[in-house]
Amino acid sequence: MNLYRDYQFSEKTKNFIELNGFETPTKIQKAVIPMATKGKDIIAVSDTGTGKTHAFLIPILEAVNSDKPTVQAVITAPTRELAQQIFNRAKLMMKVDPELRIKLVTGGSDRKHMADSMSIQPHIVIGTPGRIKDLFLTDGVLRIDTTKILVVDEADMTLEFGFLEDIDAMATRMSKSLQMMAFSATIPQALKPFLKKYMTNPQLVEIKDDEAMAPQIEHILIPCKHRSYIETCIDILPGFIPYVCLIFANTRTDAADCATQLRKNGYDVVELHGGLEARQRRQAMKQLSNLKQSFVVASDIAARGIDIEGITHVISLGFPSEPDFYIHRSGRTGRAGREGVCFAIYKESDMKSVNYFKERGIVFTHKTFKNGVWSEMKDLGQKYIQKNDLSEKQLSHKLTRKKEKVKPGYKKKKAEEVKRIKQKEKRDLIRKNIKEVRKERYKTEQRAKTEALNK
Repeated sequence: MNLYRDYQFSEKTKNFIELNGFETPTKIQKAVIPMATKGKDIIAVSDTGTGKTHAFLIPILEAVNSDKPTVQAVITAPTRELAQQIFNRAKLMMKVDPELRIKLVTGGSDRKHMADSMSIQPHIVIGTPGRIKDLFLTDGVLRIDTTKILVVDEADMTLEFGFLEDIDAMATRMSKSLQMMAFSATIPQALKPFLKKYMTNPQLVEIKDDEAMAPQIEHILIPCKHRSYIETCIDILPGFIPYVCLIFANTRTDAADCATQLRKNGYDVVELHGGLEARQRRQAMKQLSNLKQSFVVASDIAARGIDIEGITHVISLGFPSEPDFYIHRSGRTGRAGREGVCFAIYKESDMKSVNYFKERGIVFTHKTFKNGVWSEMKDLGQKYIQKNDLSEKQLSHKLTRKKEKVKPGYKKKKAEEVKRIKQKEKRDLIRKNIKEVRKERYKTEQRAKTEALNK
């Protein structure tokens, strides 16, 4: 079906589509909606900007019966900003069905007030996993055990930051006939056991951009030399005039430090990361929607899934621990066939990542900006060889003992051991990130308890 008018939808769904001004479904909508309306479990792999939100909102509207006073669909997102964005798009559903109740459930709002508002159950719940779980399992005021459809949006980020445990705790108490849809930019290996646990014969949908719409991105490497990422970033900013420049930091602390330093140097900045208070995050989202600032400093999790129009330049302060995150960073510019630039600021410790992307076909131009002039420079890759960064060949050699008798299949065994070591390093890094996030969440919960006692 090439047009929405060709679908056999209910009147309310037709009105919702018309209210959004949709005529032709996007690739992901065309692939997902027919299967979703038949109750199929779905794993959908696609980037931001492909229309995935309505790929699950339309089937949910078609399935929910507003005459029943129960929760029938739950949509989770890893950040409150992304949940708010989904909620804003879902609100139009209440215009076409005035009896429909949709509730936004996220942190940053008064938990008691939210619990009190649950005397009448919503039909659709949109929110962050932790707060939904609190209201369901801890407070017992939100009855999501009646849910028929569960959507996990940005599933890879949900896993990466340790929120999958919250969803697991809720899903085990939902119906065995639960329909689950997971939308993600990637499907990490560690996510597969969770999907297998709750899905029955899931349909895999992978959407790639049309070539005509593919990003045209120039990747430029900028060496730090003896400076920090932030100092190098400030040095190159006078070298271009962006419409919107999105600056990515690897941690919320780095993002906050970068925003502070940019302001000290006279730049008006929107700051977007997990370290902000609820009021600051709302203000940041408002600024983004108004596009009053040209510079946005963000962490990966805060920026994931959020549409920021007109990004002409991206700056990556170092390379993230998860390689795919760099692709997401650079892919925020050069959309819809337009050109974009991604400046990757790097140190010696980033050379492993640089070489990884080179091997996978990304062409980097090496540049420097000095005395108001951009100039190309030699590849410093050979100079920047980390002493402690063992290549696969070196690891393999290290694993071979001098007096060990060679046995059949030893090369294969060594290769598997090299892979195991690398996977362990990656898992250890992810665990470290998750511990930091959990520690931050614990501090926030303790502060909330202290404030409640002092009232």
